[in-house]
Amino acid sequence: MSPTETSSPAPDAFDVVELIRAKRDGGRLESAQIDWIIDAYTSGRVADEQMSAMAMAILLRGMERDEIARWTQAMIASGERMDFSSLTTADGARRRTADKHSTGGVGDKITLPLAPLVASFGVPVPQLSGRGLGHTGGTLDKLEAIPGWRAALSTEEMLAQLDDVGAVICAAGAGLAPADKKLYALRDVTGTVEAMPLIASSIMSKKIAEGTDALVLDVKVGAGAFMKTRADAEELARTMVALGTDAGVATTALLTDMSAPLGLTAGNGVEVEESAEVLAGGGPDDVVELTVALAREMLAAAGRPDADPAEALRDGRAMDTWRRMIAAQGGDPDAPLPQARHEHTVAAAESGTVASMDAMGVGLAAWRLGAGRARKEDPVQAAAGVRMHAKPGDAVTAGQPLFTLLTDEEPRLERAEEALADAVEISSQEVSRGDLVLGRISAEDVDPASD
Repeated sequence: MSPTETSSPAPDAFDVVELIRAKRDGGRLESAQIDWIIDAYTSGRVADEQMSAMAMAILLRGMERDEIARWTQAMIASGERMDFSSLTTADGARRRTADKHSTGGVGDKITLPLAPLVASFGVPVPQLSGRGLGHTGGTLDKLEAIPGWRAALSTEEMLAQLDDVGAVICAAGAGLAPADKKLYALRDVTGTVEAMPLIASSIMSKKIAEGTDALVLDVKVGAGAFMKTRADAEELARTMVALGTDAGVATTALLTDMSAPLGLTAGNGVEVEESAEVLAGGGPDDVVELTVALAREMLAAAGRPDADPAEALRDGRAMDTWRRMIAAQGGDPDAPLPQARHEHTVAAAESGTVASMDAMGVGLAAWRLGAGRARKEDPVQAAAGVRMHAKPGDAVTAGQPLFTLLTDEEPRLERAEEALADAVEISSQEVSRGDLVLGRISAEDVDPASD
């Protein structure tokens, strides 16, 4: 059996406690053992508390590359796989699909302008997205701020929209990598979200099962990201690029800075508004820069290396695709976005140059205002969020607005402001803006899979 094949092992093939002990003591799990524990956990034969112990053992002891690959394939095998081979050109040639995944950050609305931008060049973008949890926002939560827009599409609706519009952003179906859905919820409540092997396998099991031909990863590094250091972000990026490459998906990764928020908004409706500005040829420079950089990677991987995404933002093609994409999912692209009932301004305490802005503090403030959730079942406010009036490198004067806090529930303002108490450092010296894109990792940068 090859490293990417899985089987359905006998129900009593292994003792889960013995497997937990093996990983706890620094041992490796064999392919058959991994297949069994994923299958047994998905079907309920391994209890949550047992898988919690395994996840903690993996967090503390790690996994070798072939273990992560097998774990990923076992999660893919727990459900269905999507197939986009029906998407063809007028002359019958198969159209290569491209997708993007971000490891999560504050103000990271890039998927919204990126999907229609790439699709405007005839490259289908099947973007299966999720909801926010904690300080990081969810793409579906943002788009649901648009009146009428719906996240849940059938496979048939998704394929029809890809064929007609070229881009779709929707929720993943329940049948896609169900083992990951179950394990992700467990990791969130057991302190094991940060386990690098489990982050990599969680992301890549869904993306490989999704069936895309090309995948570009936006791996965030910094205070507002899961990966706080460049070394950890590079390790995660290399692991995911290797998993995608081994599975036959053309995969590259960009390492991008998340020490400060992306753009000038963090929330739901406010990020939709900013995304529309980018599609109209404006918007904050950093959002435009990253959107174009990721679009170039996706287009090159899909066979369009000479396409100019910056020009498509300027000439309106991307905006046309955005409007069609939103309308196809029941949304009204012309409808006013929800407005918060209460707002509060946080001003600069002194004059100088913004030296730093803590992305985690801003994300926490947006969460406390109602833009995010503490539990998956919690509702979110469409109008809640934070508007930023300055970024690192900008000059400010004492009393000048730094943030506008937005919420429908006035009592939330005080705790949100507390999250921003130490979020901004103002210097008397000039401060240069750092690089947004910190590095790139492709298949050539990772070791080939062992036989």
